[in-house]
Amino acid sequence: MYRRSAAAAVLLAAALTLTACSSDDGKADAGAAVKPKPPASSSVPDPADASPTPSGPAASVAPDAKPTGPVVPDPKLTPKTGSFKDNEKKYLSGRVPEKMDPAAVLQTGEEACQRVERTAKRDKDAATAAIISGEIKGAKDAITHLCPEQKPVLTVAEKGFGDGTRNAPAAGTYRALTQGTTCTWEAKGKDGSVLASGPEAPPKAGDRITATVPGGAATFNSTGCFAWIPA
Repeated sequence: MYRRSAAAAVLLAAALTLTACSSDDGKADAGAAVKPKPPASSSVPDPADASPTPSGPAASVAPDAKPTGPVVPDPKLTPKTGSFKDNEKKYLSGRVPEKMDPAAVLQTGEEACQRVERTAKRDKDAATAAIISGEIKGAKDAITHLCPEQKPVLTVAEKGFGDGTRNAPAAGTYRALTQGTTCTWEAKGKDGSVLASGPEAPPKAGDRITATVPGGAATFNSTGCFAWIPA
């Protein structure tokens, strides 16, 4: 095992934060400000108690942040002691800012894997929702390279989407990853007319909430549902 630098980890977090800010074009779909509740049995922190995370139509799984400035070349990706495994090198490729300890960057990926694993053991829906919403940052690349045993959770998450407004939704039936009672949804046509909406009756805590998106729907909007996956 090699010693990881706590100071480097702090610098990494700051660097990725600046990268995310500089790359954000400030555009968001309607409903992006909504702070939905996660599944009741989830160990994932409530987004309302933390800094805002992507919630709406931000594709299926939010892309992992990578530095836009100079990065450490692959041949120089070496820890202070020991060596990296091949899968760790693949994870680190193009991800380590210059003058940053690669071990600190690797640690962020390992922590993402640990969060997915811990959450999935208690509630797979909660782990899926946390990946979709971006609550567990960097999960996609971390799972791909560092904890492939969690790929089944990622596969489901990649088919889902978050609360908010989703343009040109695929027709089908979806299940809300929430056990809350405030989830509402509606599908609209190109002319703005409501094609379908729900739930038909106010849900009770723990109820299974589904939404059927008809063919030809132009938008699908939901609030208080946290995330959706194919039913």
